[in-house]
Amino acid sequence: MTDSTESPDLQRRSGLTRLKEGTYGGFFAACAVITLLTTVAIIATLLSDALVFFAEVPITEFLTSTSWSPNPRGGGQTFGIVALVIGTLTVTITAGLVALPVGTLTAIYLSEYATPSARSILKPLLEILAGIPTVVYGYFALVYVTPALKATLFPEMSTFNALSASLMVGIMTIPMVSSISEDAMSAVPDDLRQAGYGLGATKFEVSTGIVVPASISGIASSYILAVSRAIGETMIVVVAMGAQARMPAVQEGLFGVPFINPADTLLQSGMTITVAMVQIAGGDLTGGTTPYDAMFALGLTLFVVTLVMNVLSDIIAQRYREEY
Repeated sequence: MTDSTESPDLQRRSGLTRLKEGTYGGFFAACAVITLLTTVAIIATLLSDALVFFAEVPITEFLTSTSWSPNPRGGGQTFGIVALVIGTLTVTITAGLVALPVGTLTAIYLSEYATPSARSILKPLLEILAGIPTVVYGYFALVYVTPALKATLFPEMSTFNALSASLMVGIMTIPMVSSISEDAMSAVPDDLRQAGYGLGATKFEVSTGIVVPASISGIASSYILAVSRAIGETMIVVVAMGAQARMPAVQEGLFGVPFINPADTLLQSGMTITVAMVQIAGGDLTGGTTPYDAMFALGLTLFVVTLVMNVLSDIIAQRYREEY
């Protein structure tokens, strides 16, 4: 007998095998480097043109002004992002109120209540929503959702409005929440479920009191990824929300606290950051002008927001990840 604790070397050591493995490793490393270089190139492009823009327009004016009018033929040029941020937040928050609870409850059903045969049918059907072109969602919101809401709940609703666009963005992001959350719930060991049943817990109590807390890192990650997807959505809001940067009226509430009436943003047209970028890119502005460079400043803003959201997702996943 021997006291050696070294693991046996099970790898093949022939020259041809080493050459093949080295080739595979080099190919995979090249793919990783291409991905990294692409990200670096995007950052460099956005940053270089954004710095040119901020040399002409102070960053304080860009972040605090409430008027957005980059078209030189429309009067004075103003580059305030506040109205665009309000439109983006309106769409993102409303879409989150639709996608997050519906997606989570759908994931609980697929993971804990659905039979294997039902899950094999329902999950692919649900994920089809993620494959539908976003312009179709926008057309559906404009032609069907807006008239239905206008005829029933909101007669004063504008033809182009944030509410119908937000509802469609929320429906579009449901598969992202449900699929990632269901995968996280399915990864929870059955021993935890059986322990709960052994203590007399019902299926609902096991689902909400054991499975969901045990998979909270994956669920939180799906939330942040879905919100990031909603922030960057373009075609739905272009078609259904319009392309008019509009600052809603700021009202005075209790104790002088200012607030914005949700109806002023949800039922009227507006503009998000992505729509502003599309409007500039699709116009007749030439490169080297301040309005053209404003597109890169908007892109840099979106990039920073998305990067923060993804970093936050990784932190949450690492902080609350359970290892079994």
